[in-house]
Amino acid sequence: MTGFLILAFLILIAGVVAVPLASRFGLGSVLGYLLAGMAISPLLASLNVDVDALQVFAEFGVVMMLFIIGLEMEPRRLWAMRGKLAGLGGGQVLLTTLVITGIALIDRQPWQTALAIGMVLALSSTAIIVQTLTEKGLLKTEGGEASFSVLLVQDVAVIPILALLPLLALPDLAAGTVAHGGGGAHGGIDLTARMSGWLAGVTRIGAVATVIAIGIYAIRPLFRYIAKANLRELFTAAALMVVIGIALLMSLVGLSPALGAFVAGVVLATSEYRHELESDINPFKGLLLGLFFITVGAGIDFVLASTIWQSVVFWAAVTIAAKMAVLLTIGWLYGLRRQALWLFCLSLPQAGEFAFVLIAFAVGNAVFDQAFADQLLLIVALTMLATPLLFILYDKLIAHAYCTSQALDEADTIDEENPIIIAGRGRVGGIVDRMLDAAGHRATVIDYNSQHLENLKKFGITTYYGDATRPDLLASAGIERARILVVALDERQQIDKLVRYACEAFPNLHVVARAKDRDHVYHLWAMGCRDIVRETYDSALRMGRSVYEALGHDRQAATAMVEAFEEMDRTSMREVADAYRLDIPPYENEELLAKIRELKAEWDPKLRDAMDEIAGRGK
Repeated sequence: MTGFLILAFLILIAGVVAVPLASRFGLGSVLGYLLAGMAISPLLASLNVDVDALQVFAEFGVVMMLFIIGLEMEPRRLWAMRGKLAGLGGGQVLLTTLVITGIALIDRQPWQTALAIGMVLALSSTAIIVQTLTEKGLLKTEGGEASFSVLLVQDVAVIPILALLPLLALPDLAAGTVAHGGGGAHGGIDLTARMSGWLAGVTRIGAVATVIAIGIYAIRPLFRYIAKANLRELFTAAALMVVIGIALLMSLVGLSPALGAFVAGVVLATSEYRHELESDINPFKGLLLGLFFITVGAGIDFVLASTIWQSVVFWAAVTIAAKMAVLLTIGWLYGLRRQALWLFCLSLPQAGEFAFVLIAFAVGNAVFDQAFADQLLLIVALTMLATPLLFILYDKLIAHAYCTSQALDEADTIDEENPIIIAGRGRVGGIVDRMLDAAGHRATVIDYNSQHLENLKKFGITTYYGDATRPDLLASAGIERARILVVALDERQQIDKLVRYACEAFPNLHVVARAKDRDHVYHLWAMGCRDIVRETYDSALRMGRSVYEALGHDRQAATAMVEAFEEMDRTSMREVADAYRLDIPPYENEELLAKIRELKAEWDPKLRDAMDEIAGRGK
């Protein structure tokens, strides 16, 4: 028991320390977990911890992640992606396998080993990519969906790879290897190991059909029955039971547990219990995924790496370069362009977590010897470690520079001048534009989403394509003579950039800026903007009024209570804004914190008295 507690404490403290540090420096949580694993690797070795066994357990986080993704993928949406699945996913797996196999043959590897290497390295890391794309809000972009399509096909491709690997056994190795009983995708019992090929195939298809049938006919009644008990922990236990049971069924027939979990999630995507399932599974998924990344970092053999590091670095670089070349070709042929193509290419060039399983399976089936497998494991781990750095490259350098050059070349020529300029015609800017147009005021609208603009043209709405933060584009829109600039962009960084430029260069221009939250209001105020609107503030006030009414207050009293709160909030915000500084983080600004505490002590009693008085009149 003590040993287990020490191990759990080490892993948790490593994650708690490393991940916030990595996130603060823009490295992302995945790299933070990997570095944490590398840091505690010597301690785990001294405690004789079986990192490989721990990693098998942690891989269940990948299973849960695929289940949650499936919950968000309705069957019709998956059907709409069939072109991406077949073209991008199938093309990537086949072409990458051929290219890496060719490179291994040039390195004078036996053709069986070369083909096995190609199949193992053709797969990418579902855990790292989906986690990172989700964190960055890129999963549902064009490039993110293309990457996910490839990852989904790769998970399916594990099945034929497992079937092919035993056929590639090397005679010399097979002679000295104990017959492998067939560990399936993740080791353990495989009921199909001794079946004939056609019977094993039928059994696996039957298992997938069983998962679908359970999802349609059994899980909903089960959750309805459990929901009657009104015990949250019982529902959580049932959710875990479903995921674990499906993973077990897939493992027993030699299939990927992650694939089975994904299929079950898709079947339940239209269920009324979808959101409850997602909220129950998410905490376990996050912890296990973090543990998985830590075990990857801890599993690196630093002694071996120190002796052959040049070879490992070289082949890791070759793997990444070869896969990027394939991804660039496939993505271009499929029609990906601009930042979507870059995201696609930089997301998937690493090897995946299934490589650890497939390499062990290949050793057991006399395809690799153990020394070669150890070297290949180091190459896989290094490519995974390099992935967060590729995302940093995408964020900080390549995508930004590419998009900027595209904007310079392709921005529309603005052939009109209006007293009002609107930067961004999305959810916020679109409503502002319609309100102005209804009142007879013409605005010059600039937006950077080309597909959105094409759709607007079909409705006869004129919007100019371009980056509204560019001074030359603003000049062509007549900002020097404009009266009002409405900043309705989506990204905080872009809002800050435009507001700073407009307030400094045109002090007489009235800037109306969209703020993401309260802290952003203070930030924009410190830049000189004096007309700031929080994007969710008014809707929150309306919801508060509805709650007051539901509590029994009449409409007039509820409205008066909301107005009292709004007056207090706006007045106190102006006073706090004067203490805000751009060069000091808000939680380290002692003057700001003191001002907030002072105003809270002053305003809370006054607001409570005002609310009681209004409520007394409205009851």
